[in-house]
Parts: sequence; structure tokens; C-alpha cells
Amino acid sequence: MTDVLQNLSNDLAATVEAASRSLVRVEGRRRMAASGIIWSDNGLIVTANHVVERDENIGVGLPNGAVVNASVVGRDHTTDIAILKVQANELTPAAWATDAKVGHLVLAVGRPDAGVQATLGVVSAVGESWRTGAGGMIDQYLQTDVVMYPGFSGGALVTAGGQMLGMNTSGLANGVSLTIPAVTLQRVAQALQAHGRVRRGFLGVSAQPVRLPAPVAAQVQQETGLLLAAVEQSSPADQGGLYLGDTLVALDGQAVRHMDDLMAILSGDRVGKAVTAKIVRGGQVHETSVTIGERQ
Repeated sequence: MTDVLQNLSNDLAATVEAASRSLVRVEGRRRMAASGIIWSDNGLIVTANHVVERDENIGVGLPNGAVVNASVVGRDHTTDIAILKVQANELTPAAWATDAKVGHLVLAVGRPDAGVQATLGVVSAVGESWRTGAGGMIDQYLQTDVVMYPGFSGGALVTAGGQMLGMNTSGLANGVSLTIPAVTLQRVAQALQAHGRVRRGFLGVSAQPVRLPAPVAAQVQQETGLLLAAVEQSSPADQGGLYLGDTLVALDGQAVRHMDDLMAILSGDRVGKAVTAKIVRGGQVHETSVTIGERQ
């Protein structure tokens, strides 16, 4: 038994040492530094947006001990992800994994100071995609019982095999530490590199779910839609002929039953696109063309 525990201990230490080669310190706020993950060998760093409180005078502490300046490539507060750029050589990008299961041993690894720090735990919950309070989409709910120490935001959740499942952050759920999965990091990082931000569609309405009258529900083959409680003047919805009191039941051929349905449809790739809005007005189903705007 002693040999088993010693071997496990040695293996965990080796996993932390390997992960540390892809972890940096991020000096982007007044109080203590946070952590970041080397995204690519050309100097891109992914970190938590809430720990980068300024756009200038950002320092990044590399695994070799050197401290270099960093610039902000882009940031998205809705998913708490920021991308930094440094000029440095011989960087080791993280190796990523996507196969988290409840009960898997994991390590939270960060570099809030010169040395790397780590804690051990298990994956306690894995769930479906969810939307943050700011409206960002996280592709998988991933929670652990690992203790996240101050400065661990922006660091990595590491499998027993040494791959990174995602980035840890305490900036999404009122201080509760969660892990942003690798698939979300990939999607958002691509958008930030391309545009400096994550583009999101804009319709310009306030709405609430309502049950449809039985004849209309049978016609559109759904029981609920979104009652438009307000339509902003000169917004895409206004210009497309949507009115207060209309009930939106589909947009661009996709059913709209709840606000999450509408938010999902208003993706960045639809910005500037003319789509068909199906509405219920006066008990009758109508269609109109709406050009999706961009949320600022």
C-alpha cells in the first residue's frame, strides 16, 4: 500500500510539473496576480477576463522566470475569457482534453506567483450547456470539489493524464469556482483573434414566454412563443415591422419558445443577415423579413 501511494504521489507531482510548462502568471490587476494558459507557441495566452482590469502595462510571468509585457488581443466579459499576446520564444502550448466524467481525479493548477501551485480533487458535476448571467454560452457545465486558491483564476483544470480540461474562473457565478471547458475556449478564442470581441446578434426587443392559443399552437406545432413587451425604436425589429404585442414563434426557420431559444439564434454568424421572423398578430400567423443587427 505504501508503494501504491508513493507512486500515485510521484505521478501527480510529475503531472503538475508537466502542466506548469504551459502556465503563466498574469499581472493585470492591482491586487494579487492571477494565472494564464499558453494557447499557442506564437505567444497567445488565454486567461480570465475579470483578472485583466487594464489594457496596458500587463505583465506575464513565463515558466522560465522571465517577465514580459502583454497586449490584449480581445476580451469577452460574458464568458470571462481574455486573450493576451506576448513576444516570447520556446513556449509550450497546453494539450487539451474534452472527456471529463464525474469521479475523475483532477488537479487545479495555477501560477499566481513565481512558482506553480496545485490542489487535488474530483469532477463533481458534468452537465449540459448553460448561459452565464451576462448572456455568454458555456458549452458544458463542469464543476469540481477542488479548492481554488486566490490567483487560480485563469489557470487550468488538469486530468490525471496531464491534459487540460479547461480554464478555472471564479468570475462567472458569484465567486463560485467553475471550469470553462476547452470547447468554449476554442470557440471564443477564435472569435477574439478574428474580431477582438465575440460578435452577437441584436434584435432590439424585450419579451416574455406566453402560451399560444390552441388553434395557433396546432398550426405552428409549438405551445409557447415570445410575447414582445417592447420594441426599441429604429432597432432591427422595428425596421423589420415587428410591433409591441406580437408573439414571435420562429426566427430564421428555428422555433422560438423561450428567451434562451432567441439568444441562441442571435449568433455572430447571423449579424447583417436578413432572416424570416414568424409572428402571431391578432390570432393570425404572419412572416416578415428582419435584418439581424450587432449587439454593442
